[in-house]
Formats: sequence, structure tokens, C-alpha cells
Amino acid sequence: MKKSNILSAIEKAGSIMIAGHIRPDGDCVGSCMGTYHYIRARYPEKKVQVRLEDVPDSYRCIPDSDVICTEYPEEASCDLFIAVDVSDKNRLGKALPYFEKAGHTICIDHHISNEGFADENHIEPDASSAAEVLACLMDEEDINEKAAYALYLGMICDSGVFKYDSTSRRTMDTAGMLMEKGIPFTQIINEAFYEKTYLQNRLLGKCLMESVLSEDGTIISCMLSRSVMEEWGAANSDLEGIVSQMLLTKGTKASIFASENSDGSWKFSLRSGSDVDVAAVAAAFGGGGHIRAAGCTVKANAEAACRKMHYMIREQIHV
Repeated sequence: MKKSNILSAIEKAGSIMIAGHIRPDGDCVGSCMGTYHYIRARYPEKKVQVRLEDVPDSYRCIPDSDVICTEYPEEASCDLFIAVDVSDKNRLGKALPYFEKAGHTICIDHHISNEGFADENHIEPDASSAAEVLACLMDEEDINEKAAYALYLGMICDSGVFKYDSTSRRTMDTAGMLMEKGIPFTQIINEAFYEKTYLQNRLLGKCLMESVLSEDGTIISCMLSRSVMEEWGAANSDLEGIVSQMLLTKGTKASIFASENSDGSWKFSLRSGSDVDVAAVAAAFGGGGHIRAAGCTVKANAEAACRKMHYMIREQIHV
């Protein structure tokens, strides 16, 4: 999909809705808000709305994040629906009905599992983040400080502050361009990536204490029940980053973190180093993501699913 096609679709639309995936992470929120600020700056006459579910407080530092709508009334509609950082239309969650009713749809993403579900699709599996894809599609002169702030946050969250394998020269060049817009980049990294509440640090400590090493210390896993979360007064957003921290355990090649949802299903998050493709593991359970970071939701026996994931990872390690 060419950049000119995206701009043409935006120019023709009177109302635009931007949405990301369920349980939005930093790249999702940053990409949505970066797109919002870019369109508002370039086309101030457009009616633009952002809809996301349960935005974590750590990403509310993005300028004007109070414009994000977390409610989904039936009467809401749009001429153009832009899905960002969404690998499958079903991951739009409550925004899916708006996508299906929209006059025109666009998907901008970087997930390798995305097969293209919109009228027009721009997918770059090699990019560090959806935010990087978006920043490279935008005209640099029209990226204001607010858009740069949001996009930079998205990039640092999905690249692990430029640590993951998906980081490229283009990633760093793009980040440098955004930094030159005058954003407080050190503050963004601290607030969005490193700072945790006391509750979040306690949860991290509990999960590390109760984690289990297997396969000669190459796999680390932990399962957190809904009863514990309710006892501690924790929300799903408080679990952000736990699976990545687990992977920092010396000698591990993959980490598995599962948390129980309110409906009894389990959300599995998987991370890996250079030897394991966790996207393939997640795909076996109807999920997806990236080679080094993926996830899925399991409704059946979660412990059995975890054992199977261990087996699939072990098979990759011992190839």
C-alpha cells in the first residue's frame, strides 16, 4: 500500500476512527495517538477519534491522551477506520463493529502473522514496531512534537528500548528524527518503560519468586491466578513487563507468563532469545505475534497448555 493511498483516503474522509488491539500495549497506544496527532495537525477540519480499551496509566503521559474513548456506543460510526498494530480484525475487540460498518478501512501493522484484513493494508514484518512503520509513512515536516512523543513511546516499548533483534538502522534513524522534534526522550523512556508502581513491583517480585525453571534452566514460567489478582487489587495492566523481566534470568532462552482472565480463560505471554520462535508456539494455540514476542488466550486446561508450550520450546532448543 502506497503512502499516497493512505493520504488520499484520509483526505476523502469526513470522520476517522483510529483503534488498536485489545489490552493495548505501548506500541498500540503510541501508534494510535501518533496517528491522531498527525492527522489533526495536517487536517484540522477532520473529525478524528481514538478508541482503545483499558489504557495503562504508564502510557497516559502521551499528550492529550484524555481524548482516547474507552466506551463503545452503538451509534458511533466513521467514514474511515484505521487499525494500527492489529494483527487480526478480531483483536479489535469492541471496536470490531465500527470497523465492519466503516465506509473504508486501512490496516497499518508490523506483525508477521497479519494476512491483511482491511480494504487496504500496509504491513512491514521486519519493522521494530507499528510506530516505526507509521513514522516512516508520515511526511517528516508534518510530524509535530505531540505526534513524535507518541511514536517514540511506541518504538521504545516494542523494541525494548532498541534492544530487540527487530531494531535496525532505520529504527535508529527514525528515533533520531523524532528526538529532533524536541521530545523529552529520557523522560519518556523512564515513565513508559522503567517506572513501576509499588503494586507492580510487588507483583513482579511474587511472580519471580514463584516462577519455575525447567529444561536445565533454559525455560522459565509462571502462572498467576485471578484470585491472587483480586486479593492484591491488581488489574491486567499491572502485569505489563513481567514476562520480559523473567527472560532476563541468566541462562534462559524463553519465558512463559500466564495470567487468568475474569472469564476463566488464561492469557499467555511468551518471550525468547535468539534460539526460539515463540510466534510459532503461540500460533498453535490460536495466537500470534513476533518471533521473539508473542501471545495467545487459552480457554481449556491452562496447565496442560503450558506443558505443551514447554515441549514445543524444548524441541526448538534441542534441534
